[in-house]
Amino acid sequence: MKIRKPAVSGKFYPSDKKDLRKLLDRILNSEKRNIKTELNEKRIIGGVVPHAGYIYSAYQAVHFFEILKSSNQTFDTFIILNPNHTGYGAEISIDNNDQWETPLGIVDVDIELAQLTDFTFSSDAHKYEHSGEVMLPLLQHFIQYDFQILPVTMSVQNFYNAQLIANRIYFAAKKLNRKICFIASSDFSHFVDPEYGKKQDFKVIEKILSFQSEDIIKTVKANNISMCGYGPVATLTEFAQIISDKPKAKLLKFGHSGEVHYSNDVVDYASILVYE
Repeated sequence: MKIRKPAVSGKFYPSDKKDLRKLLDRILNSEKRNIKTELNEKRIIGGVVPHAGYIYSAYQAVHFFEILKSSNQTFDTFIILNPNHTGYGAEISIDNNDQWETPLGIVDVDIELAQLTDFTFSSDAHKYEHSGEVMLPLLQHFIQYDFQILPVTMSVQNFYNAQLIANRIYFAAKKLNRKICFIASSDFSHFVDPEYGKKQDFKVIEKILSFQSEDIIKTVKANNISMCGYGPVATLTEFAQIISDKPKAKLLKFGHSGEVHYSNDVVDYASILVYE
């Protein structure tokens, strides 16, 4: 049994189990009154979730995961699609470990689903990558039932690959009768003035909320927006349009790192729920 050990435990989130849960509970309590829990009645397709250190980005992330927790839906497998910051692996890489470990325990990788997608297996692409890993402790903390994950790293973020991933995952899940939830891991503008970053990012958010998948990518490139996971986000909006005739999206919370530690040079975060 091959187990992926955590690469950023103690850096992006606490390495101690109690400290990790305490941090997430504290952040959730601070956000709880503003969480749109009424959306838990919708059929959840997935969401956009930030992947920075929890002390910064969990203030946005908990909005998505609390709605997920309070929903009556259960999922067999969570697809975690994230950008590749390390440069290792293929254009699209699935981790070849059997399980992933965090301070909150061990979770199985859905190998059967992974094999049906026919994407390249690469432990190197995931070994040091933080943007997929940080989703797992959040899932473990909020989800109260057994689940599997399918971690997919995307190093070439274009519309072709977004369509390819969305379609292959759809058909693989359909063949296995898997109930899946699709998490697109992304931060938004990096190291910018807060007002400038917000103006830039809402150009992209507008395209996300209207499911203009190709325009998400075009907008990022045309405006030189330093959003790192635009490919995973475009994949999510494509996937939503495959499984639903009328998908919807709701911005749950937008914010930036300067709200935690004051700065005029901030990273922006947003959580978005995709549903029907």
